[in-house]
Amino acid sequence: MPGRLQAEIHQTRPFAAIEEEALLNIVRTAEVVQRMMADFLKDFDLSPAQYNVLRILRGAGTTGATCSQIGERLLTHDPDITRLLDRMEGRGLIARERSSTDRRAIITRITGDGLTLTDRIDAPIRTLTQSKMGKFGRGALTELISGLERIREAFESTNERKIK
Repeated sequence: MPGRLQAEIHQTRPFAAIEEEALLNIVRTAEVVQRMMADFLKDFDLSPAQYNVLRILRGAGTTGATCSQIGERLLTHDPDITRLLDRMEGRGLIARERSSTDRRAIITRITGDGLTLTDRIDAPIRTLTQSKMGKFGRGALTELISGLERIREAFESTNERKIK
């Protein structure tokens, strides 16, 4: 019996292996969740990456963070973090200044406007995620988190670039 993904992507042949089907289900699910988050954040004129940066900088507090520190903490890789930060600075959500201890480093901090916007998003996004994910129950979510962490570990621990 074909799985739901096979029908969603109009694939007529079965997957070659269950591992392939599982991996493609993860990719498809991530895309669905990302699209939902992007649609939600449009009302706040933010992209998911911009919202992620605001949360990172709110957590960094008055210390702020360098561009590379922000890049390391982003949930999804952004190859042009500098341009992302430029747009956010242009909107007054963040401020950047040269470090007083290391003139090579630029420290980025969330502004009052950025903090206000991020705080305004907290309750509605919590309601949205709880309405979608809360249906599964704490036990199933704990199991899901554990499984996803194991999958990331499996992919992060391999240095295999090409399978022979």
